[in-house]
Amino acid sequence: MTTYKNCQSCGMPLSRDEKGGGTEKNGTKSLKYCSHCYTEGQFTLPNITADEMKCRVKGKLSEVGVPKFLLGVFTRNIHKLERWK
Repeated sequence: MTTYKNCQSCGMPLSRDEKGGGTEKNGTKSLKYCSHCYTEGQFTLPNITADEMKCRVKGKLSEVGVPKFLLGVFTRNIHKLERWK
């Protein structure tokens, strides 16, 4: 089984997830997705596109004070994550 360091939907480091990761339907922790993207076996935003996710992540990073020049660096590979393949 593959071990992921980052959420395969938004790219957030799973180690930074305050809830320790998303959850599957049976209540176990998801090994792929963070709690912001995935809960009880379902995506929290099922109809979002990869480009919309990029914009959402950039907004969240700006809110917590990440410098603008780093926003593109942190979001440039979102479209390559498992969810978007």
